[in-house]
Amino acid sequence: MDLPFHQNASWKIFENARSLKKVMTPSENLLWQNLRNRKVNNFKFRRQHPISHYIVDFYCHEAKLVVEVDGAIHFINDNPEYDQLRTLQLEEFGLKVIRFRNEEVLKNMQMVLEEIRKHLTPGPSP
Repeated sequence: MDLPFHQNASWKIFENARSLKKVMTPSENLLWQNLRNRKVNNFKFRRQHPISHYIVDFYCHEAKLVVEVDGAIHFINDNPEYDQLRTLQLEEFGLKVIRFRNEEVLKNMQMVLEEIRKHLTPGPSP
């Protein structure tokens, strides 16, 4: 069964996602330039995409793939635990979540793109 595209995200989440598109980090922007317009294996990615009560950095619906780019804030205080819980909840929707550090995106884009390609297989059809 194919899950709803946005997993019933609220209007407020959509509004927040729209705002986040305007203030992407340099690493998110660089990755977006490499993912947009079906540049990777002809798969369509969306940026700052609402899913339930989350906004994921990048999402490929066809492959059920979430790509997150984590800055330093993700590694302090309670953020690692929050990210882990968030990942588990997204996986409960049948999604695969992969994460990269800002530095990986900025310094080793080819490795990042190759890792993303490994996960780009179409999901089951309805």
